[in-house]
Formats: sequence, structure tokens, C-alpha cells
Amino acid sequence: MFKIVKEIRFSYGHRLVGHPGKCANLHGHNGVVEVEISEKNLDSLGMVIDFAQVKEVVNNWIEQHLDHRTILKTDDPLAEVLSEAGENLFLMEENPTAENLARLIFKAADSQGLRVSAVRFWETPASMAEYSEQQ
Repeated sequence: MFKIVKEIRFSYGHRLVGHPGKCANLHGHNGVVEVEISEKNLDSLGMVIDFAQVKEVVNNWIEQHLDHRTILKTDDPLAEVLSEAGENLFLMEENPTAENLARLIFKAADSQGLRVSAVRFWETPASMAEYSEQQ
């Protein structure tokens, strides 16, 4: 099995509704996304996929939806207030945890035709969540 990983970085703010600690407060991160694509065979150029193609698809989606935005749960009481104040928001049905952001990015990449095997989302240099659809 051949495997490639493309790293993409972006900045965002969020908070976790119902969290018992500091993460209940609005705060920011410099997130690192690792998009992993696996294939049994290489293409005619000897690649799993061109890194530039992965960057174009995933980075464009992240820049449009997540980069320098506040990511909140849809029912977060701050969503309406921040929206009225003109803030760029991205709203999700779930809390914007590292786990849910990894799944969100996986699904976005998959929906755009990338055969993603896993997405790792580094919320901090020491804290990472991974999402894949393999057991």
C-alpha cells in the first residue's frame, strides 16, 4: 500500500458548548490538517496523487469555509450575536471539536473526489484527532 500525506495549516476560533473547562470560552488555534490518501497502485507518473491536487482541493475548501473564521455549534448562543456583529462564522451541528473538524474535512475532501483514507487534525502541537472510515 502506498500512502501520501499533505499538510495544510489555518487559523480559527471556536468554543465548545457545555464543556466544563476552559474550552467553553471563545479562543483560537492554529490548526494543522494532515490529509492522507492511500492506494494499492501508483498512477502512470509513479504517484498516489499529485500533492498539488490535494492542496488545491482541501486548501481551497478550508480557505472558503474555516480559515480565520469562528467555528461554532449551530445552537451556540454566541452564534446570533457574533453574526449580527459581522463576524465570519462557520456553524456546525456538533461542537467544533478536533474530532468533528477532522470528520468535516474528511467528508469535504471526499465529496470533491479525493479518495481520502484519513484526516488528522492537530488542534495544538500536542493534541491530535483522526477520522477515517476504516475499522
